[in-house]
Amino acid sequence: MMYAAAATAILVTIGLALARALLGPTVYDRILAVNMIGTKTVLLIAVFAFLSGRTDILDIALVYALINFIAVVAVLKLVELGYLFTSGDTEEQEAKPE
Repeated sequence: MMYAAAATAILVTIGLALARALLGPTVYDRILAVNMIGTKTVLLIAVFAFLSGRTDILDIALVYALINFIAVVAVLKLVELGYLFTSGDTEEQEAKPE
């Protein structure tokens, strides 16, 4: 019974984070809300694994958490710099005046 209440509370916070992701005034609020949704999804998977008695599902939750972290870092870099990766030549050319 208590785990069902925990799952319900997690779903409510996912709903609130979804509202923040849709209404957020800045792009950083939206990124933070999407990160929060990912974190709450990991918690929901963990609660489901405990309720079903299948602890092997926790591996899926860990992989999802790692993918969520890498995706948020990549999106933040994309928002801040405008690109995800470079060959490294661009920075050297900008630093050296001709």
